[in-house]
Amino acid sequence: MIIKSEVCSSACCFSFCSCSLTGLEEEDSERLLMKRLVAVLLLLLLNNAVKINGEESDWNCKYKTGLDPRPHSVSILEFGAVGDGKTLNTLAFQNAIFYLNSFADKGGAQLYVPPGRWLTGSFNLTSHLTLFLAKGAVLLGSQNVSHWELIEPLPSYGRGLELPGGRYRSLITGYKLTDVVITGDNGTIDGQGSVWWEWFSSHSLNYSRPHLIEFISSNDVVISNLTLSNSPYWNIHPVYCSNVQVLNITVRAPSDSPYIDGIVPDSSNNVCIENCTISVGHDAIVLKSGWDEYGIAYGRPTTRVHIKRVHLRASLGSALAFGSEMSGGISNVYAEQLYVHDSFTGIKLKTTRGRGGYMKDILISDVIMENVEKALGATGHCGSHPDENFNPNALPIVDRITLKNVIGKNITRAGNLSGIQESPFTSICLFSISLSITSDPSTSWACSNIFGFSKSVFPEPCPDLQSLYLNSSSACFSLQPSDGHSAVL
Repeated sequence: MIIKSEVCSSACCFSFCSCSLTGLEEEDSERLLMKRLVAVLLLLLLNNAVKINGEESDWNCKYKTGLDPRPHSVSILEFGAVGDGKTLNTLAFQNAIFYLNSFADKGGAQLYVPPGRWLTGSFNLTSHLTLFLAKGAVLLGSQNVSHWELIEPLPSYGRGLELPGGRYRSLITGYKLTDVVITGDNGTIDGQGSVWWEWFSSHSLNYSRPHLIEFISSNDVVISNLTLSNSPYWNIHPVYCSNVQVLNITVRAPSDSPYIDGIVPDSSNNVCIENCTISVGHDAIVLKSGWDEYGIAYGRPTTRVHIKRVHLRASLGSALAFGSEMSGGISNVYAEQLYVHDSFTGIKLKTTRGRGGYMKDILISDVIMENVEKALGATGHCGSHPDENFNPNALPIVDRITLKNVIGKNITRAGNLSGIQESPFTSICLFSISLSITSDPSTSWACSNIFGFSKSVFPEPCPDLQSLYLNSSSACFSLQPSDGHSAVL
């Protein structure tokens, strides 16, 4: 038995639970774990689509837009860019995109970035455009703060996420665009974020940090076949968007980089995230939809999200997270075939009083976890407020969350689920879960203000997840092939 060291923290979103040794028969537990692990792996290899009652679900990621060649193409070299890693190329990118806008009604155009190191400040894209980074092309974010434009906060947040007031524009931004692609032959976008992390940690910033890629109020967006590294803040942030595909993306950030998230769908619908590898310090994939009274007023949920075949590492955060800013609502989410490793939390739901909104109709299936501090978390006591104008009586609703077919190895705690007394989390359903726990299984679950149903779960969950009012799985969320809505598991 390996003794795992304990770490304690009072932060509501990152609370570590105490650990203790177990007297389990490890050999039997490991044998059961490996049998189920093999079964799940076979399932992942053989089933590329979810099937309910033998029929294929309509929630599959679809590839119908954005990857066809453009009829026109130019190189960034034609606009005077220099790929030496030192020359600032912001104007070259701006001029190239302005020129390519003239082809929008002629089938669109491609901006080709050849091998080299292309230093730039923030710039905007245009509709019907493909930005293509060749193999060996590295787009470098400038470390001069004056090269990042200041913009207004998002209306569903009311202020910058980190500081009151505005925020810095993302390195690559699309606003009210249609049919936009950022892709390549595994080219790299490097935000060179270390200077931003130092400014953040030393409280030297007056405005909230920029993201690497952000699309606002845009449709038919594809981001694919790239490596993203060292973002100043979040890596990919589609907000108020429809029909977004994030495919074959690698995201990297050091484990100690402050609050660097991977992919953050925010008040967006019809989002596909597939075949991505994400390793960050905070949340790898996190769904959001606005902050307190601003998110409630804006009223745009994140809905119809499909996450499939992803490798996730979140050293100090959660591999897959929901919230805590979710005031516009999050629903109809299907995540499958997740490999989670070396993370603090595997899957986590985060909210608090004053948020309003809801998180409901979420199905997470076929998950493998290794070396995870806490497999499952849910809390109604996480996150701050944008200002003093939030309504403390705006209680969030968390309902119909299903987790099934999970194998975990070297897990410290199975789960810590803590709802809100005035608004308990309901219909939390667990099926076919087997976790190899390094702590005492009898104390591996902690629950309060939670009601749910469980079947074939080891270690045995707390009584709150075996509630009498849910004496069957009829209240649990699943998928229905005809319309993607609920069905009995």
